[in-house]
Amino acid sequence: MYHTKTIVTPVGELTLIASDKGLAAVLWENEGSQRVPLTPLSRNESHPVLCEAERQLQEYFAGTRQRFTLSYDPSGTPFQQKVWAALLTIPFGETRSYRQIAEQIGHPKAVRAVGAANGKNPLSIMAPCHRVIGSNGKLTGFAGGLPVKAFLLELERAGKEPGAPVV
Repeated sequence: MYHTKTIVTPVGELTLIASDKGLAAVLWENEGSQRVPLTPLSRNESHPVLCEAERQLQEYFAGTRQRFTLSYDPSGTPFQQKVWAALLTIPFGETRSYRQIAEQIGHPKAVRAVGAANGKNPLSIMAPCHRVIGSNGKLTGFAGGLPVKAFLLELERAGKEPGAPVV
């Protein structure tokens, strides 16, 4: 059983999904279940994991949080799990290329597979797939859309300025 809660953010409505082990997904507004097929779902506005995820996301968008401290429970293949774990190591306000992620996880020739796994990342924003860009420095595909990806990167750049609060 998965629990859900929908929250309003500067990037639109997000649907948070949690198991009793941790946050399983962050889905974009109007996103179907193809990218992250989890069932059965039950609305639960007071589930502790969902309430904590909402609080931390509010702090992130307010510019007072740079790192999320939640338990996660994403469903994916072992390779996807490696890629998603690598996403968690990308520092706030920085970017990495798909090639750098492939090298980091020990599969330097699996750049396309890393891109595919990144595209299936169920933990948008929290496992920061928005911080992954093309080798040429250009923004590439993002489930929330390229304008949202640009917004998140700019939010983080502003939060890295000297004197910005750090959590």
